[in-house]
Amino acid sequence: MSTENIVNIREEFQKSEIDFENLPENPLELFHAWFDMALDIDKKNAISFVLSTVSSEIVPSSRVVLLRGVSEKGFTFFTNYKSRKAKDIEHNNTVSLNFYWEKLEKQVRIKGKAIKISSADSDEYFGTRPRQSQLGAWSSNQSKVIDLYYKLMNKVAEFEGLFEGKKVERPLYWGGYCVEVSTIEFWQGRPSRLHDRLLYTKDKNNWKKERLAP
Repeated sequence: MSTENIVNIREEFQKSEIDFENLPENPLELFHAWFDMALDIDKKNAISFVLSTVSSEIVPSSRVVLLRGVSEKGFTFFTNYKSRKAKDIEHNNTVSLNFYWEKLEKQVRIKGKAIKISSADSDEYFGTRPRQSQLGAWSSNQSKVIDLYYKLMNKVAEFEGLFEGKKVERPLYWGGYCVEVSTIEFWQGRPSRLHDRLLYTKDKNNWKKERLAP
């Protein structure tokens, strides 16, 4: 596709709007309402979000991860603690999350601090994973450079043998983070690019609400 064709792609947003006269005091209420709508349409894409981190060299990095829990404490995801994202978080635990639900023309942008969850909570979640996924956590040294012809499934087979007839325990280098939210912005696509934008900012135990220009 040529650049000329790209610049001519247009889309009109008109599926919904934010009711600014009836806003919940807690943004999680609105998040759950939108999230439930996204789950009804497409569960897989509903739980996918872009996680952005910043390295010790002040280089930003983004990747898609899966939401595995949301509560008053924050938003939870799991990863290898030796991965690039985990190393970024170790240096600077301020992260951003971005959910985009195309079919709803909705977007949620979140900023907060990523905090490791307890070992017990990581153990509990790890125990719910399919056995092959558990073995995969042992088999992959995430983000490390490996040979182009590396036989990854041979490594999986090695751990299958080690854990044959046994419960697969969680590797200590694998676990969860909970992102404690400081700001959360709700974006609703609107006609003529005059989008609705609503920002909640945490102020001690309360939330401040502000409308942002499109």
